[in-house]
Amino acid sequence: MAVGVPICVQCGTAANPCRCKVVGPTLGFLAFAAAAIVEWPVGALVYCFRHMKGRRIMAHPATVVYPSVSNAIPI
Repeated sequence: MAVGVPICVQCGTAANPCRCKVVGPTLGFLAFAAAAIVEWPVGALVYCFRHMKGRRIMAHPATVVYPSVSNAIPI
């Protein structure tokens, strides 16, 4: 059984001359998945006691990690 690496493509950007990004979104997705593995269980535990804080922890991979990594690499 083979496990593939997800390839994310974002076209229509003005970040580079070819107007498509592959490396940034792909690394952004991998960073998102790694952060989510840690932060979602922690956020669920915190949610039991502090609802808004737990929601912010669980949203962190999608709202901070993925956009930061994806936008940092213009290719």
